[in-house]
Amino acid sequence: MNAVTSQLAGLFAARHDKPNTSAPAFDGGIVLVAFALMAIGLIIVTSASMPVADRLHDNPFYFSIRHGIYLIAAIIAAMITVQLPMQFWRVTNPYMLLAAIGLLVAVLLIGRNVNGSTRWLVVGPITVQAAEPAKLFFFCYLAGYMVRRYDEVTENLKGFIKPLVVFFILALLLLAQPDLGTVVVMLATTMGLLFLAGAKLWQFFALLFAGVLAVVALIVDSEYRLARVTSFWDPWADPFGSGYQLTQSLMAYGRGNWFGQGLGNSLQKLEFLPEAHTDFVMAILAEELGFTGVMVVLLLMLWLVIRALQIGNQALASERAFEGFLAYAIGIWFSFQTAVNIGASAGILPTKGLTLPLVSYGGSSLIIMSVTVAVLLRIDFELRVAGVQALDKGRKREGKAKVKAAMKPLQANDQDLSQEPDDE
Repeated sequence: MNAVTSQLAGLFAARHDKPNTSAPAFDGGIVLVAFALMAIGLIIVTSASMPVADRLHDNPFYFSIRHGIYLIAAIIAAMITVQLPMQFWRVTNPYMLLAAIGLLVAVLLIGRNVNGSTRWLVVGPITVQAAEPAKLFFFCYLAGYMVRRYDEVTENLKGFIKPLVVFFILALLLLAQPDLGTVVVMLATTMGLLFLAGAKLWQFFALLFAGVLAVVALIVDSEYRLARVTSFWDPWADPFGSGYQLTQSLMAYGRGNWFGQGLGNSLQKLEFLPEAHTDFVMAILAEELGFTGVMVVLLLMLWLVIRALQIGNQALASERAFEGFLAYAIGIWFSFQTAVNIGASAGILPTKGLTLPLVSYGGSSLIIMSVTVAVLLRIDFELRVAGVQALDKGRKREGKAKVKAAMKPLQANDQDLSQEPDDE
């Protein structure tokens, strides 16, 4: 009797006991790092912009308030984006490419010209820098193309050339603005993605060589770009002319030393350094927070990039190629744009006018970068959901096996009872 009771108890437990598993959540590390970079950006933009805001608008917090509004808009956009399934991006990425081309054409036709560049679309009180969404849309298309034409990309030259033709069209539209910095970022990301997708090495190096030649030709062909490069080589040769901005930036880095002059104590932000709160915000951060502050920002960005590449690896291992390639593109994009921005302000690279992701002042860049982080969060979330579902299926199969195992002794007992002779 006891044996039968224990078997019944085991059968009940196998059928009704459920494992205590919690639903997968979004990656808290990515969220914390993104918010940390945003907070650092708000503090440094506020500090760097106060003198110029006071002179231009009689309000030292003018740019700080606008940056705060951009942050709120960016967080709202990210919260909406993270609810979109990756199926949406997989299906719509060809239309996103058309949207990117449309934005770049529209900015040439009806865009606002500022300092000799036509890069902004004005829609009522909203100003949109068309190149920022164009980058995200192009990378989504490129990830989709890698999935649809993977065999062509890795096996023949035709499949390798097709995405480059699309990039060439976008590059022409961007250079007409002109915006060489965005072209360089898109080229580097395209090359990195093709390399990670398994393109043949000779094709990759041929593209690298052609890309370098094209950039050199564009620099030599334009007088102002050539002046930027020559001033980058020796900014002190003309410290009050072509090398003025870079020499002031280098002074900011030099004054920062190890721990900086203290928050708010920058001298270069007193309108000695142009664009202190946008392209050269890292120089002010270096002056006020020193080498330590710069390393904190770099480590945060490095963690975010490594996490993006890890998510890309996990997605490819789970046979989610589109998500994997898109995560790779995000990682390469963030790393290269960060390197160009900081390299330009530190005198390592020529100035390119690119923002520091999630840190620099600029609504379009801040919103698009936040949306990009939300896409990365969504990829990681769907991978976690898929893992939990697979685990649940395995547990269900295990439970059914336990039920069958518990049923066998009972069935055997029933057979034994039926075979016992009748006392009568």
